[in-house]
Amino acid sequence: MKNIYDAIKADHDRHRELLSRIGDTSGDSTARNAAWRDFYCDVKSHAAAEEETFYSHLISETWGQDAARHSVHEHQQIDDLLEELNGMDMANGAWKQKFKSLRHDYEHHIDEEENEVFARARQVIPEGEIAGYGKRFEERKSAERKLVAKKREDSLED
Repeated sequence: MKNIYDAIKADHDRHRELLSRIGDTSGDSTARNAAWRDFYCDVKSHAAAEEETFYSHLISETWGQDAARHSVHEHQQIDDLLEELNGMDMANGAWKQKFKSLRHDYEHHIDEEENEVFARARQVIPEGEIAGYGKRFEERKSAERKLVAKKREDSLED
């Protein structure tokens, strides 16, 4: 079982690879659709699990609140871009432009998380507990993955 930092970083590495694959595709191709669907579902479940198991603890310290809030706000902005892209025609040039914006924002977010937020979290989460946080993160992510379609459906009803 990975510790919390290794679990999040492994997801980020996978997301970087998927962003690259999507960027290398064109039009409404099978390859683009498959990579997009994988990226979309994984980022949605990753963000929810991260907020519930990682940021919720970081926010418990006053000096960690700003970092956690900032990251959660970025999650919302990324989520908005994911939904915009999900509703667009992949063959349209506007999709590719919006995707480039998402890619830039997301890569900035994960770099910031790995380089700044992890350092703050290491001051809050005791070394002896990071494996447990990793386990909870991966379990929550798995549960969230099953809820992606339902959550999207519910949000469209609002």
